[in-house]
Amino acid sequence: MGDSAVSKWAPGNSYGPVLSQTDLYLLGTELEINPILANKHNFHLVFNLVTGQTGGFNNNARDRDLTFTAKDEPATLPRVAQLMIITEISPWCTIIKNERGVTMGDVCTMIWKDYTEHYVSDAEFGALPPRLQEQVKRTAMNNLSQAAGWPQQMYYAPQAPPNRYKRVDWLRERIFFEGLKLNDQYTTSRLGFKAPNVFVMSLAP
Repeated sequence: MGDSAVSKWAPGNSYGPVLSQTDLYLLGTELEINPILANKHNFHLVFNLVTGQTGGFNNNARDRDLTFTAKDEPATLPRVAQLMIITEISPWCTIIKNERGVTMGDVCTMIWKDYTEHYVSDAEFGALPPRLQEQVKRTAMNNLSQAAGWPQQMYYAPQAPPNRYKRVDWLRERIFFEGLKLNDQYTTSRLGFKAPNVFVMSLAP
């Protein structure tokens, strides 16, 4: 990315007004996703939905871990007060709000909180085939140790397996953010409507 791209996405309020949901519908505005969130930037975001940790690496120097310094950059241009995030591998919709304009830090924080602070309902869990239920149970055990900060090679199972499962457990091995994209066809089939600020999140192991 050149200097023009850097200044275009720089943090701050030197942009036009933050668009509300109504503004988006009335104006028919198309949103441009921040290249880092769209996975179209030299900086590759590494965001773990279990721990909430963010970092990254440069695609040209993958051996060096980098700090995620772009958290205050707008998630989209024009800036919006609300984003909705869905993914093909879970039934939930994460709503991200910031009246001053949703930032990339907002996106990461709210997705992490949505998947770690909310539990899968009995009905949702019961709708899974038995094989996937077992995978979710094993993932829950694993995620408990990872969230506690234990090294992988020092895995200790809790004395009793959890009897409730968090949304992040549902994702099984796909716990790393991969990118956001607009997919009107999938959004319409899933939600019954499409909107410029509804994005589909892809996840990776």
